Amino acid sequence: MDRSTPTGGPRPTSVRAPWADRLFSLAAHSAAWLTLILLIGILVSLLVGAMPAIREYGLSFLWTSEWDPAAERFGGLVMIYGTLMTSIIALVIAVPVSFGIALFLTELSPQWLKRQLGTAIELLAAVPSIVYGMWGLMVFGPLLATYVQQPLQAAFKGVPVLGALVSGPPVGIGLLSAGIILAIMVIPYIASVMRDVFEVTPPMLKESAYGLGSTTWEVVWNIVLPYTKAGVVGGIMLGLGRALGETMAVTFVIGNMNQLDSVSLFEAANSITSALANEFAEAGEGLHQASLIYLGLILFFITFVVLALSKLLLAQLRKGEGSRS
Repeated sequence: MDRSTPTGGPRPTSVRAPWADRLFSLAAHSAAWLTLILLIGILVSLLVGAMPAIREYGLSFLWTSEWDPAAERFGGLVMIYGTLMTSIIALVIAVPVSFGIALFLTELSPQWLKRQLGTAIELLAAVPSIVYGMWGLMVFGPLLATYVQQPLQAAFKGVPVLGALVSGPPVGIGLLSAGIILAIMVIPYIASVMRDVFEVTPPMLKESAYGLGSTTWEVVWNIVLPYTKAGVVGGIMLGLGRALGETMAVTFVIGNMNQLDSVSLFEAANSITSALANEFAEAGEGLHQASLIYLGLILFFITFVVLALSKLLLAQLRKGEGSRS
């Protein structure tokens, strides 16, 4: 029997195992739904665990700074402030450094150095967070106090605002120390994403700009960044999410003190993750445990808001992606 098609070519092979496609589709759908179910389960468990504190304090928990387990009076303002401030400090430091690293690796680095340096930067992400915390407490903290805080205190002594920002005992722990450690931890993530998206810029666009006499900075600012801005924003949001959720490194260097009396960047503070790490194991059932779970719910909400805002921003940027802005 002739099994060829009228054009003379062989007939297409028929699907011999349709069950395999159905099984693959079922597995893919199950994985997607499992992720959604886990997310909803985490949210529901946080709501149930935090319900006693929600009933007791309501939204006033967000702007109340008192945290007294003995008197069972709780407010999360100190931890929320510490979490946001350390994350902002980390981004302010990490984003320019990561941009410089990505720019050097894609535009300026010699070929023999590019791969080794890129691998070394990515290896920083493999260092356990507790190692960063121990290094920050025992090595970086004293250096920060001796060579940064004390000279700044001497320079700004008596200056109303700047003097308050650098006040405090020179012990090397506090918001700034935690923010810098977080910046070191998120740099590999942001720099790696930026490098990867910079490399997808079509070489023809860059070579055309160089041919017209553009400098390296002009090529990056006018060609590379407009083409890859969605990926750059995604990398920054990835680093922000990492900074918001970091626990052990922050616990070592933030000082774990519930206070808002000083605006100093060098004063000991607290964060949501460090409060959970320090107190949850010893918290008794009741308002103390519920308040800690309430903090976890707030952190979940902050992360969700950051993710939602990043999605909206990426959607706006994606409309003009690939064209000059």
